[in-house]
Amino acid sequence: MFADYTWTELGSIFAMQGFAGLILFSVFVLMALGLAIIFGQMGVINMAHGEFMILGAYVTYLCSNFVEAFIPALFGVYFFFAMILAFFAAGALGALVEWSLIRHLYRRPLDTLLATWGLSLILQQAYRSIFGAREVGVTLPNWLLGSVPLSDIIEIPINGIFVMVLTLVIAVSVYFLMFRSRTGMQSRAVVQNRVMAGAVGINTERVDRMTFALGCGIAGVAGSAFTMIGSTGPTAGQLYIVDTFLIVVFGGAASLLGTIASSFAISQAQSTMEFFLSGSMAKVLTLLTVVGILMLRPEGLFSHKIRR
Repeated sequence: MFADYTWTELGSIFAMQGFAGLILFSVFVLMALGLAIIFGQMGVINMAHGEFMILGAYVTYLCSNFVEAFIPALFGVYFFFAMILAFFAAGALGALVEWSLIRHLYRRPLDTLLATWGLSLILQQAYRSIFGAREVGVTLPNWLLGSVPLSDIIEIPINGIFVMVLTLVIAVSVYFLMFRSRTGMQSRAVVQNRVMAGAVGINTERVDRMTFALGCGIAGVAGSAFTMIGSTGPTAGQLYIVDTFLIVVFGGAASLLGTIASSFAISQAQSTMEFFLSGSMAKVLTLLTVVGILMLRPEGLFSHKIRR
């Protein structure tokens, strides 16, 4: 297999696979970060996470059409406004869902799974009724198109670089919010000991609502970013939900660092194996490897002791 390539060509090929793995890693982090906050911090199994992502994608689609039709002068920068709107739209819907549904089901994880699965079906049908069953695409600004050549063989797509930078910004922002702010301190206090947190005056219901809204808002930003690499349809969110849960569980349900580490490990393994095998076989082998590791270490790569 490698006999037809020179060492330089092999190095370039593996470098391209490494960059592809980094882009996939960024996509996985964006997918899983919001779910890690909801599942890890609150213990809620949100099967509608993919639909919150698709809401962000549809908001970006609407912004693209609106700006292109009515404010073409701002088309070059509309994507930044679309991501902000996607965050607030998904976050607002998340806060509404938490208030009307999730808050009644805390400490009942199987019930939250069934309830959010039903919610995902409702949202899918709502998207189908509003936007139609066909997939839609977003027109990107010119500066997000094309690629950056690193050599005669290696080229990195600009939208992939943008996704990596966006992932870094969001990950750093979430770190400072969760570990360097009063809101994050209150959220971690509720996770570690809900009864004691309430006893010292923390409004645990408000913290739960804001945490759920934050996780859904990040999912909306992820959906906005995904419009650069794929089309959007009513059921597109279901394509990501399995990978997202796999990453969160493998990294450790209550660990944001574990989510990032597992995203990197799974993306690089999958990207490397895709060079030798088919894409479906690479996914199967990655899944079997993760399952084997979880059998030996059920708490995931990183774990925290949590008191309820």
